Amino acid sequence: MSGSPQAPEAARAGAAAPPGAPTPSQAERILRRLEWTVIRRLDGAVHGDYRTLFRGFGLDLADLREYQYNDDVRHIDWNVTARLQTPYVREFNEDREVTAWFLLDLSPSVDFGSRQVKKRTVSAEFVTVLARLLSRHGNRVGALLYGDKVDTVIPARAGRRHVLHLLHTMLARPDRPASAATRLHELLRAAFHMVPRRSLVFVVSDFISAPGWAEPLAHLAQRHEIIAVRLYDPLEMELPDLGMLVVQDAETGEQLFVDTNDRRFRKRFAEAALRRETELREAFGEAGIDALELSTADDLVDAILRFADLRKRRSQLAAGGGFPAHLGTGRR
Repeated sequence: MSGSPQAPEAARAGAAAPPGAPTPSQAERILRRLEWTVIRRLDGAVHGDYRTLFRGFGLDLADLREYQYNDDVRHIDWNVTARLQTPYVREFNEDREVTAWFLLDLSPSVDFGSRQVKKRTVSAEFVTVLARLLSRHGNRVGALLYGDKVDTVIPARAGRRHVLHLLHTMLARPDRPASAATRLHELLRAAFHMVPRRSLVFVVSDFISAPGWAEPLAHLAQRHEIIAVRLYDPLEMELPDLGMLVVQDAETGEQLFVDTNDRRFRKRFAEAALRRETELREAFGEAGIDALELSTADDLVDAILRFADLRKRRSQLAAGGGFPAHLGTGRR
């Protein structure tokens, strides 16, 4: 049928689109809404300087010099320091052009939302906002999309039309039936091979995954500036008393009958959620990356600005903390 002269006309008219499938005009409406309600507010908060939102990307190594008081300890070159027995720091030139990649976990678990907003919606809006902020300044953005495998690669390009293409691709993905648990390590390892040049990389996921993703994440962070964007819903942290419920694992389809009226059950649930939170933060810390926590109940602008402020304060604390005390030259 692809050779039929009527096929392109039918496609343009939308006749071949499945019922309920998003159209390019829907992506355009969403982008316009975000430009007015989110990006304008961010512009006002950072006075149009989008680079103040995120530090540490678009940098090229320029030189090495001896460490001086108030230098940012994160710029210490530990290999040179060990070799010369004197602390050295890297100096960078800022690259005007930045390439950003979004590693998007679109597995079934991101379709959950206890209110009107799903984690998938939060993901799409965050990616659209950041992609537009970056691309309108001439920077390129690309994406790797994961459902039950890495099935889509959107090459890094600039411009508003490219952001629309990215958003439409996210919206147009069909619902996936429950199958096996997410294997986030596959997405991270694919990115290591597909993104060879140092980039700003956003890993957008709820991190509900089979074990084994922490090591590839740390490996990826050695090459790129990584920001983990962790999606969650408040109901995943604490269960209210709703009586007898049937809960279903979105990944595997497994169902379980639970009594949320049981205080001991709710307590065990909260404790398990807290353990998972601790494990996530430890994994991010060991990889040396920052994490933006995005809830389905959050205001997107407030969440992004809180995160940017946290990174700024961490940078100031690191710079003011002097050389690490365990090397014997730090402040007491």
